[in-house]
Amino acid sequence: MVARVWSLMRFLIKGSVAGGAVYLVYDQELLGPSDKSEAALRKAEEVVPPAMYQFSQYVCQQTGLEMPQLPAPPKINFPNFRDSWNSGIISVMAALSVAPTKAREYSKEGWEYVKEHSK
Repeated sequence: MVARVWSLMRFLIKGSVAGGAVYLVYDQELLGPSDKSEAALRKAEEVVPPAMYQFSQYVCQQTGLEMPQLPAPPKINFPNFRDSWNSGIISVMAALSVAPTKAREYSKEGWEYVKEHSK
């Protein structure tokens, strides 16, 4: 009985975390325009490091353990990163959009090759 309750609790916790992540992405409009996604990332860069430091201090106080200081996160130049990301996405989508046509052309060429060489 305990195993079933424990597995149900694990399922509910995982579902809650996944649902919360989906809600957060939708609420912050992270899948919308890149300007809003970039603003959310900048906001996270400002908020997360102090929160991690406070949490590590809390854990140290509660457990008596010492945690080493984490190195500073690297700085990313977002305009160049965004342009590279967008050009990569555009290239992939262009390749996927012509894939059926190219597959038909290549299969037709292959079939013609087989016909010629099987005579």
